Order: sequence, then structure tokens, then C-alpha cells
Amino acid sequence: MKQMISRRKFMKGAAVAAAAMVAPAAVFASKKRKIHVGHTGITWQNADIAQAVADVSSEGFYGFETFGNVFDTWESRPGGLGAVLEAHQLPLISAYCNVNLTDPSRRKDEVAKAVRWAGIVKKYGGRVTVIGPNPVHRDTYDFAANKVNIVAALNDICQAVSDTGLTAALHQHTGTCVESRDETYAVMEAVNTKYVRFGPDIGQLTKGGSDAVQVVKDFLSIIEHMHLKDYNGENPHLAGYCPLGQGKVDIPAILDLVQKKKLHGMVMVELDNDGKTPLVPLDLVKISKAYLERQGVTFRS
Repeated sequence: MKQMISRRKFMKGAAVAAAAMVAPAAVFASKKRKIHVGHTGITWQNADIAQAVADVSSEGFYGFETFGNVFDTWESRPGGLGAVLEAHQLPLISAYCNVNLTDPSRRKDEVAKAVRWAGIVKKYGGRVTVIGPNPVHRDTYDFAANKVNIVAALNDICQAVSDTGLTAALHQHTGTCVESRDETYAVMEAVNTKYVRFGPDIGQLTKGGSDAVQVVKDFLSIIEHMHLKDYNGENPHLAGYCPLGQGKVDIPAILDLVQKKKLHGMVMVELDNDGKTPLVPLDLVKISKAYLERQGVTFRS
């Protein structure tokens, strides 16, 4: 029954958002926000990355983020992923790159991997490498025992990425070695922020039990990138996340904060999706876009 109610609520929210898309954004927007918003590719399956680029471009987002391992698939094809981005006139801004931060024996290889991916991001005009921590067994994980290795790895990896001309930003993530509020603060207060910048995921922060608005306030000076995501804990096919405006995150407060500074990267709308939701990725994108328009965010025509 609970799952049926959640699905009904989700569809109701989709219907409301669809209706809002018909009306001019100016009817809803109380103020215009001077902020450019992009979209990540996680809402589509990796095999459908070309469709993701087409959809994100068609909706007028200002940039795109993909995964480092997607480059590994596309670099063997003529023109690589850059050819698809160019065909749809959609700038690549960033790539999410998973690296191991806890095992010092792997650090040399992890630095090399991050630098290789950073080189591809740079080749296609991108600006940011998003550093994704490695998964751990959270029920037995000892952060205190791993902190020294995490900090050292981040310093080495991010300095190497910075040497390529890109910004490296840590993205805290549920289920990884940097998840909770205390872990996030401990790491960001210990690293060399000349090289290690912050790219928070506000949905992940909320899911992990943090006050996302407070975290953004506390680290705004070193935030260079962001995943703009909402969370209500309901839809299992979206990992408990939801289109913007349907969850617990104070999106307007986050937008108020982040537009106060010029990011080297971009605010990226994101919504995890296992492909089994009632709506196709483009529908999910349109719901979040309509919500942002009601908050005064504008898109490319």
C-alpha cells in the first residue's frame, strides 16, 4: 500500500509539473536568478548517453556532465563523445570520476586514472573533474582509521588534476568513505583547499542526514560545482530521490546561496534512475526544469 501511495503521489506531482510547463514561467517566478544550470547524464542509462545529450540540449540546459568511464567507451569511436556534444551544441562542463581514496597501494594508479579522465574533459572543453569517493561497507567502516589516507589521496589526486588546468572537486556520497556530515567536515577542513575544492550533492547530503543548506553556507567559499538534487525517500527506482520541488531539500535557499559566487563548474540538476520509473528520463527532466523556472531560473532558447 505504501508503495502504491508513493507512486500516486509521484504521478500527481508529475501532472502538476506538466501543467505548470504549459504556463509561462514569468507567471510563477517571483524573481529572476542569474544562474546557469546544467544536467548530469545519470538520469539515462550509460548506453543511452547520446539520447541524454539530445534531451538536455533540447530543454535548454547550459551544460552537461557524464562519467569518466563513459569516456572510456566513447573514446574508441570517431570523434568520441565530443562529436555528439558538438552536434547538439551542448557544452561539456564536468565528469564524475570514481577513485579509491582509502587504499594507499592503489594511489599511483588512481592519480593516473584521474589525470587521464581530466585530459579528456579538457579536450572537450570541460572545466571540472568531480572526485567520487570509493564505496565502503558502512556498517563496519571506520572513518577515523581511514581519514589520513583519504586526505592524502585527495591532496595528491586533486593537485595532479589541477596541474592539467582543471578544477578538482570532492563530491561526498552516501555509501562511500565520505558520507556523513562529520566525515565531510573533517575531510574538507583537513585537505589542501588550494587543490581540493568542494562539489556537494545536496540530495546526497540530505539523504545522509545533513542539513544541506548549512553545509553549503559553511563551505561556500570553496564550492566550485554542485549536484542539485531533491530527496523524499519514497521512490525506490530513483534511489529515494525525486524531481526538484517534490522533496525535503530547500532548493530556493540553495539557489540563493550559490548564485552569490561564480562557480568554476556549474550547478547540475541530477536525478538517479534505474530505468523502471513510470516516466521516461525526458519527462523527469521537464518536471525539474518547470520547478526551476518557477524559481526564476532561465534556460537557453
